[in-house]
Amino acid sequence: MTSEDNLAWFWQTNRRYLVGTPKAELKKWEQQIVDEKDWCKVREGLEVKLCAGPNGKETFVLCRSEARQKKEQAMHERFATRIEEGLQNLKRRLDARKKKEDRGRVERQIGRLLQRNSRAAARFKVQVKEDASIACGLSLSWSTDTAWQQWAMRTEGCYILRTNISDWTPESLWQTYIQLTEAEAAFRIQKSELSIRPIWHHKQGRVHAHILVCFLAHALWKTLEQWQSRAGLGNSPRTTLDELALIQSTDVILPTTESPSRELRLRCVVQPDAAQRVLLNRLGLRLPERLRLPASASLPV
Repeated sequence: MTSEDNLAWFWQTNRRYLVGTPKAELKKWEQQIVDEKDWCKVREGLEVKLCAGPNGKETFVLCRSEARQKKEQAMHERFATRIEEGLQNLKRRLDARKKKEDRGRVERQIGRLLQRNSRAAARFKVQVKEDASIACGLSLSWSTDTAWQQWAMRTEGCYILRTNISDWTPESLWQTYIQLTEAEAAFRIQKSELSIRPIWHHKQGRVHAHILVCFLAHALWKTLEQWQSRAGLGNSPRTTLDELALIQSTDVILPTTESPSRELRLRCVVQPDAAQRVLLNRLGLRLPERLRLPASASLPV
């Protein structure tokens, strides 16, 4: 979606777009990120800044999120700690080894360690050198790249949006982009909330059916969200469904005096507790006392 060919097609067909950009693009806007001027607060913990693109036709929206900053900072620290511990363990093994060690093998071990923790790999400068004074013949040392660390601190929680729309406010641009995450969540609803396993489709009809089911799931999800919001219950349908899922139906089976094989079966709804009653009242719902039995559960003759 964000390739130059696709963006060129948008321009040629007079379409408007708002897309994300790779994390590497942040380097081009280092000065604007550091500069504290012109940042606009669009919601609690989120600020954006509009920057004119190099060609004068596009606008780049710099965003920095406090919640995302904390998440990325914790992620960097976690991966950095794993690398540090891995290097220390490797160094202890080399120091304790009594015979010559293969340098290529050690470098491959370091490569795998950095690959498993790639988010913080650039933070370390690792050196493996020949050292005759050590029994294994190799010395291992590492240091921290301060430039990378400073850049990571500046850009944690930051991301960039790219658009050719020039007449929207920063808040409108960000709110519109966030709708993309809601559309992506609609496809996840099918696999989680609807408990339908993911399937790789190879036929056009099945692809269309998959999209239709996801669209219907999204429509129902948004309807429940708006319904819940108007009732003053927030905007988390998952919480409402989890609470209402505790209300179950039960079959009451009563023997009759007419025949030992004849029973009276009633499907009753369990009475909700106090919290569930409040939730149902806010939503304007009234539970039935009994449910109609399916045909397969009809009374025996």
